[in-house]
Amino acid sequence: MATLSLFRWQAVDGQQQLHEGESLAADEESVLRQLAEQDLLPVSWRRARTWRTRHWQWQQKIDFVRQLATLLKAGLPLAQGLALLAQGHPHTGWRLLLHALRLRVVSGVPFSQALGQWPQIFPPLFCALMQVGELTGQLDVCCAQLAEQQARQRYLWNKVVKALRYPLFILLVAIAVSGGMLLFVLPEFVSVYASFNAPLPAFTAAVMALSTGLQRWGGWLAILLALSAAGWQALRRRSPAWQLWEQRLMLRVPLLCDLWRGSQLSQIYAVLQLTQQAGITLLQGLQAAEATLTTRLWRDALVALQRHIAQGQPLHLALQDHPLFTPLCMQLVHVGEEAGALDTMLARLAEWHEAQTLALADTLAASLEPAMMVVIGAIVGTLVIAMYLPVFGLGDAIH
Repeated sequence: MATLSLFRWQAVDGQQQLHEGESLAADEESVLRQLAEQDLLPVSWRRARTWRTRHWQWQQKIDFVRQLATLLKAGLPLAQGLALLAQGHPHTGWRLLLHALRLRVVSGVPFSQALGQWPQIFPPLFCALMQVGELTGQLDVCCAQLAEQQARQRYLWNKVVKALRYPLFILLVAIAVSGGMLLFVLPEFVSVYASFNAPLPAFTAAVMALSTGLQRWGGWLAILLALSAAGWQALRRRSPAWQLWEQRLMLRVPLLCDLWRGSQLSQIYAVLQLTQQAGITLLQGLQAAEATLTTRLWRDALVALQRHIAQGQPLHLALQDHPLFTPLCMQLVHVGEEAGALDTMLARLAEWHEAQTLALADTLAASLEPAMMVVIGAIVGTLVIAMYLPVFGLGDAIH
């Protein structure tokens, strides 16, 4: 995973004056190169802190682009706007990043190219739209559109994750409680009943056999599950074939399939609409949309679309050859291409899929909560019945 580090350094200039400062760089060589560009001779440097890609949160990127759009619309020059954002930023990494971007802009580097020097933070879509803004003189408009699109996509993604996270959490809690009762509580009850020399009911005996099995093999089972999870993660990272198989399997799971497909299609069409509205070609828009996706199955589908477009086919015919895209996609894209309003139809597709996915996420969350309650009740009820069922036979055992 790509990382960026905070380096604190000391260096001397041509007049032998000592300077101290901080720089954001990927490695020590990058720091030395930055100092050389400023005509500084390094004396000492050390790595103070490291940030991975996940530490540069999407909300921070959205806030940065939105605030920059506001400053540009107010008439501030780009370099001054970056300096102002850097001064008030509470995050050390972002403060150094904005300072570095300002230095590159002041030195004559286009803003889009300056963003491209930090691929760990800014995806290609950011660079492409900033380049369009520079060419058209509407950098503030492009920043505002990008911030709005990214905010809507993150909201949709968070909604989908929330719809799935709560039921899974409840299920894990139920499994943990059941395991605790089987391993620690039920054996204590059975030992009490055994002192009366009374036979256990068949139901309690069966649950107790499960408890004994967990006590005997639970450690090995936990090790096996941990190894299986580690192997699964290794396959996900290193095996493209496994990734594709896993993602195709997800397309066959009811409800989850619709959630996943809707969120992906909404993101793809939102990016395509944004790039079309900004004047970027369809082929470049597909490349930008591909760069925003993380799943191999959908990335491969967009690569195939790019091949069809490069061969001169219209987009609606290219969509027909890919089962990931719905008939509604082909119909509206066809209408948009015929009417010369492709960006409008792409916007409608993005809005429709976003609305459907949000509604499905709400429905899924509302339907899974009572289902999880029923499952938990059944598990806990089974264990309680198994524990207290022998009580009804204690009277006969005492007499």
